Amino acid sequence: MGLTGPVARAVRPPARVTRAGMGGGVPMNASRRRLPGPAGLAPGLLVLVLLGAALWAGVGLREARAAADDREAVLRAAREHAMTLMSVGYQNVDADMRRVLDTSTGQARAEYTRDAASLRETTVRDRLLRTGALRASGIVSLTGDTAVALVVGDAVVRGDGSESAPREQFYRWRMQLVRTSGGWLVSRVEQVA
Repeated sequence: MGLTGPVARAVRPPARVTRAGMGGGVPMNASRRRLPGPAGLAPGLLVLVLLGAALWAGVGLREARAAADDREAVLRAAREHAMTLMSVGYQNVDADMRRVLDTSTGQARAEYTRDAASLRETTVRDRLLRTGALRASGIVSLTGDTAVALVVGDAVVRGDGSESAPREQFYRWRMQLVRTSGGWLVSRVEQVA
């Protein structure tokens, strides 16, 4: 049994509006897609923002880690060079001097090579034993493939078999370093007051 009258009209669904007018045909919104509103865009936008932030943070962390690794490598190279300069003994003079050359390049290497013969002669003749100790080190600057570091150390120098009291020598160096294919090497050494 069907409803008639005003009740039937109230319960009946409204007619669909079509291109051909009232009644049959294709619904007007059938060919158009509905674009999502702001609420529909929010989750996608949030995902994009989070991915971008994660990528940015990852790149930043990688760059920070690389910079920290460079700083540590520069300090390690400067400290090693300083220790080799302060620790030369007559018993292993050739190996000790080779270590100085292995940790240097450029002007620093040329100057040490120039003075090596007299240093070797004095060390062997006087049977000198130099024992160095690092006290402090730090980086002044680090830009690309060049760096400047300060190193403070002291050495006790004594003659083996000598009755003279050991001498203390104090050093403060400003070292310029360069990155080479073999790592960081000291290219220039200056005593600072």
